[in-house]
Amino acid sequence: MVLHSSALGKIGEERAVSVLEAAGMEIIAKNFKSKYGEIDIIALNGETVVFTEVKAWSAFGQEDLQYSLDNKKQQKIIKTAKYFMSINRKYSNMAIRFDVVFVRGNKASGRSCFTHLVSAFMEGV
Repeated sequence: MVLHSSALGKIGEERAVSVLEAAGMEIIAKNFKSKYGEIDIIALNGETVVFTEVKAWSAFGQEDLQYSLDNKKQQKIIKTAKYFMSINRKYSNMAIRFDVVFVRGNKASGRSCFTHLVSAFMEGV
């Protein structure tokens, strides 16, 4: 079982925004919700709309992503992304991508380690 702290998750999302902006992305939405689910961060990377899931954990490693980002979770993200695209037609001619930012934090030290997985999953895979 993966331990998750909502406080660590919120801090992880804030730090992930900084990491994505430093990489030249423009953040266009945070915590976008639909009846299908939620997407943590939506950004523009050139002509690509990037839907980003943030995973922030204080225990467990990157190899444990498979347990928290299973096919069911991926499908929720994909459906939510499709909904976002349907109500934001100005992005309709852009490519889309699904990334994961993995934040491993140490609550005691306040230090974090980031891994940005570009194209972490795709629709239909």
